[in-house]
Amino acid sequence: MIQYDFEYYKPESVPEAVEIFQTLMSQGKQPVYYSGGTEIITLGRLGKLSTGAVVDIKGIPECNVLDKQNGRLIMGAGVSLTRLAETNLFPLLTESAGRVADHTSRGKITLGGNLCGSFIYREAVLSLLASDSSVIITGSGGTRTVPLMEAFREQLQLAAGEFLVQVTTDETYLNLPHKGVKKTRLDRINYPLVAIAVLKTENNRLQIAVSGLCSFPFRSLAMENELNSEGPPEQKVTNALQHIPAPVLDDVEGTAGYRQFVLKNTLLDVLATF
Repeated sequence: MIQYDFEYYKPESVPEAVEIFQTLMSQGKQPVYYSGGTEIITLGRLGKLSTGAVVDIKGIPECNVLDKQNGRLIMGAGVSLTRLAETNLFPLLTESAGRVADHTSRGKITLGGNLCGSFIYREAVLSLLASDSSVIITGSGGTRTVPLMEAFREQLQLAAGEFLVQVTTDETYLNLPHKGVKKTRLDRINYPLVAIAVLKTENNRLQIAVSGLCSFPFRSLAMENELNSEGPPEQKVTNALQHIPAPVLDDVEGTAGYRQFVLKNTLLDVLATF
């Protein structure tokens, strides 16, 4: 149970959401945008989040779009992971989203919630990073479209008062050869020791994003360059592991050494597959 009261708003348009948020900010109510709410509810129950107001963006039509338009797949921030998986417009995303939590939770977790949350795994972002997707972000300063690789640095970089409206992916990426892997200590819905999403582009280059290894999901171009270089697979993977961008997690799920061992063998499997 959340131990504090807050105001609830459900705007029906992007401008209305921005206006409400700015008004609440001016009143000192420290509002938060809400697309799925699972993390807000969890953190609120644990006493790790307190807000005076919630602005629910799920009533905004643009945040509920899931369709192909003008050569791109458009995915609203309010679309649930279950809907993404069942629609299966992007098979690699289906694999990534289909492994997050359990079926009941996936029906509540949204694409925007997974990308914008503080939860360290955020597996749905992997296929989007690997596919050079872009994000559409809006706020009082207007709407901007940014490559996800630029906007996602450990977490989605949002200015005060901004929220994620949509994610877009070029259709040419949707049905490329791909592989999604999630390695867990116990079962498939546990937290990942390592989760990866891999696409093989038309010029035979592997594009890879990783979660579970560090305290945030990432795509490292330096690692990719090593994996796409000439040489024996073992040497390519060994070289790639030198470019892990942050300390490797060492926790109850697995030691740092074990996580690196799992990643090494997973990458070797990927190279053998492609």
